[in-house]
Amino acid sequence: MVSTISSSSAPSSCSLLSSEFFPTRSTQPFKAASLSWVSYFPPVNISISSIADPPTPTLNKNSVVRAAWTRRSRGEAAKKPNRKSWKQKTDMYMRPFLLNVFFSKKFIHAKVMHRGTSKVISVATTNAKDVRSNLPSLTDHNACRVIGRLIAERSKEADVYALSYEPRKDERIEGKLGIVLDTIKENGIIFV
Repeated sequence: MVSTISSSSAPSSCSLLSSEFFPTRSTQPFKAASLSWVSYFPPVNISISSIADPPTPTLNKNSVVRAAWTRRSRGEAAKKPNRKSWKQKTDMYMRPFLLNVFFSKKFIHAKVMHRGTSKVISVATTNAKDVRSNLPSLTDHNACRVIGRLIAERSKEADVYALSYEPRKDERIEGKLGIVLDTIKENGIIFV
């Protein structure tokens, strides 16, 4: 405890130790004199009724608790249509080389692209000078076989031995497209 100096002859600097700055035990109401961390917390009043009747939680429509690894439901996919699925995220790494075949009224075009870099690996078209001069028709079944053989050879030169082909919506793999794909398979390229 700090004792107070009540002498009138004391200098004015000692007046800082007076009872107005350091009140004694008799002038203050009782408080814990502990310097531990417990003395910093205010007292908490807990009643038995608050434990017996816990408040009912209100459910917010926007607050959904879900695990991070679960599959998204159709409702969630409809709410967030821009979110890619696992297959969409990994497909370009699992099947990097994509075959693109286009049939116009006059020509047949085919190319193999790398999905990640969009680099064109090989191209074949019946509009090229060397192919156009040797074929009687630029759109028949024989032209499809030539395009398939050229794509397979040029892909092998670029060390690409596996391709993938994704048909468009409502596109059947038959007719001219089937001939191009079968010719590519016959010339040593596998489809994944």
